Amino acid sequence: MPGGKPANREIVEHFGAVAVVALDDDGRVALVEQYRHSVGKRLLELPAGLLDMYEEDELVCAKRELVEEAGLEAEQWGVLVDLVTSPGFAEEAVRVFVAKQLREVERPDAEDEEADMDFRWVPLSEAAQMVLRGEIVNSIAVGGILAACRVAEGKAQPRDVSEPFELRPQSLPKRRAERGIVPDMKRI
Repeated sequence: MPGGKPANREIVEHFGAVAVVALDDDGRVALVEQYRHSVGKRLLELPAGLLDMYEEDELVCAKRELVEEAGLEAEQWGVLVDLVTSPGFAEEAVRVFVAKQLREVERPDAEDEEADMDFRWVPLSEAAQMVLRGEIVNSIAVGGILAACRVAEGKAQPRDVSEPFELRPQSLPKRRAERGIVPDMKRI
């Protein structure tokens, strides 16, 4: 610390995650709604998921989550933003993709919390207003929606999906892999 004094920190380890701003041809964003026990209410969010499969590529994970949570596939992908959600105590980092040229596909049978997930289309401009009114408060959705608005306005461009996700957490996945907990690193 400043002055040379050491400080202790407790850090919540994380696998990392991905989220998807899926935009249809009418300028609507796909949102899911699910119960979040930490805040005791249902939240509107982007389709998203953990990077908990051993060495799974971020884009592969995003494509899987988009199918599982929204029943959608996309032809065009880009990177909107990389987020560190709570850097004061957690190493969670999230890569938020933008997906376009969508088509509906069959959603697999949902289990666990996804079984209670609702889905809706919201115009992107309305979603941004919902952020500003405090109706969308999930930080990943807030960052993704506002970044997508900048792109839609022509004031920014998505990055290439091949750009490395340098913030992706490594400590928990590495330790699980060393213990042989692969490919699904959350199954302990």
